[in-house]
Amino acid sequence: MYGLYALFLFFSLVAYFPFYFVRSRILRGESLRFSQRCGFALKKKTSLEQSLWIHAVSVGEVLSLQNLIHEIKKKHPDWIVYFSCLTEAGFRMAREKLKQADEIFFVPLDFRIIVSKFFRHLKPDLFILAESEFWPNLLREASMKTKGILLVNGRMSARSFKRYKKMKFWVSRVLSRINLFLVQTERDKMMLEKIGMAADIVRVAGNLKAEIELPLLEQQEIRKLRQSIGIADQAKVVVAGSVRKGEEDVLISAFSRAREKNRDILLILAPRHPDRSNEVARICQKYPVQVQKRTGVIPGKKWDVLILDTLGELASFYSLSDAAFVGGSLVPWGGHNLLEPAYYAKPVFFGPHMDNFAHLAEIFVEAGAARIVRKQKDLEEMFSLQNEKKYREMGRAAKTTLRSLQGATEKTIQAIETLMGAPKRKAGDGDG
Repeated sequence: MYGLYALFLFFSLVAYFPFYFVRSRILRGESLRFSQRCGFALKKKTSLEQSLWIHAVSVGEVLSLQNLIHEIKKKHPDWIVYFSCLTEAGFRMAREKLKQADEIFFVPLDFRIIVSKFFRHLKPDLFILAESEFWPNLLREASMKTKGILLVNGRMSARSFKRYKKMKFWVSRVLSRINLFLVQTERDKMMLEKIGMAADIVRVAGNLKAEIELPLLEQQEIRKLRQSIGIADQAKVVVAGSVRKGEEDVLISAFSRAREKNRDILLILAPRHPDRSNEVARICQKYPVQVQKRTGVIPGKKWDVLILDTLGELASFYSLSDAAFVGGSLVPWGGHNLLEPAYYAKPVFFGPHMDNFAHLAEIFVEAGAARIVRKQKDLEEMFSLQNEKKYREMGRAAKTTLRSLQGATEKTIQAIETLMGAPKRKAGDGDG
C-alpha cells in the first residue's frame, strides 16, 4: 500500500512541477526549496537534550502555535524545538514570529528515504502535528523513531470527513499511528471516531488560536498608523481580511453602493495571497472608487479602497477598524480566522461558508459578537456602519467570547509533557 502511495506521489509531483515552477519561481520569484525539502541543509543533532518536532502547514497554523511554543520554552528551556512548515508564506511567518524555535525548515518530501533522513539527523523525542496535516510516510517514520505522535488543535471540515470516509481503510491505517488527538470541538472528536479512531485517544482541548497574543496598540499608535496611510479622523473603516478570489467583486460593489450615502466610509481589503494585489486593483477599477496599495501609499493622495499587499500587518489594521469582515466565507472556501478582530473587540462579519470554523462561528453568532452576511443588502448594511452603538456592543461581546474560549495551551502542554516522558515506542506492525 505504501508502495502504491509512493508511485502516486512521484507521478503527482512530476505532473505538478511545471505549474509549481511557473507560479513560484517565475511569477513570484521564490526559491523552490528542493534542497531543503530533501534534507541537504539539515544540521545533525549532537546534544543530548530532549527535543520535539512541530509541523504546521502555513501562516494560520504558524500563528496559532506562537503561544504554545512560548509556553513550552518557558517551562522547558532546555528542550530543543524544531519547526517545519509546508508553504513559503508559512516559512517566512515562522522565521518572523517563532523566535524561540531552535530550527525552522521545510517539511520533507514524503518519500520514506527522505523522511527517514530527517529523523536520523534531528532525533526528536516527540512529533507534533498541527490541525490536519497528514503525510503517510512522515507519520510512519515518526511512529517508529520517536516516543509518540501528538495531533494538536485538530479539526476536520465536512469536506475532509466525506473524503476520509470514502477511503476509511487507508485513512484509519495512517491515522492509527497517532498516539493522541487533541481536537477543537466535540464535533471533530465525533468525526474522528466515525473514521475509526478509538474514543480514548481523542480528547477535546479547545482551540489554540483562541490563545492569541497580538500587539495591543495605544490610541496614539492607532492614530499615527491612520495618519500614515491618510485616514481622516472622521472616517470609518471596514477591514476585509483574507479575501479569496470571487469575493472582491461582491464586496467592492456593496461598498461603492454604501458610499453613495456616506462618503466617510473606507475599505481596507487584504487578499489572502498578497501576490493577487494587482488583480484586485483591476477589479476595483470597475467601480467608482479610488484605489491605492499599502506598499505604494502616496501621502496626501486620497483613496477609498486600500489593498493590503503585505504579510503580517493584517492584525494591526484590524485594530484601527470599526468593523471586520472575514474572507473565504462568501465563496465555498470554508472561511478564515475570526479571532484576530475579536481580540481587538471589533464586530465580526462573515459569509455563509464558514465550514472550517463552523463551531467558532456558531458560538460568536449566538453570543451576539458576529453576524452572517448573505445578500448584497447585508453587505451594504455592514459597510454603512450606521448603528455605532450596536457595533460597539458586538465588539465587546467578541472580546468576551474570545476570553471564554481560552485554556487549550495548558491542556496541550500537559499532553506533551506526558508523551515526552512516555517509554520509547516500538516499530509498528504491518509497515509494508
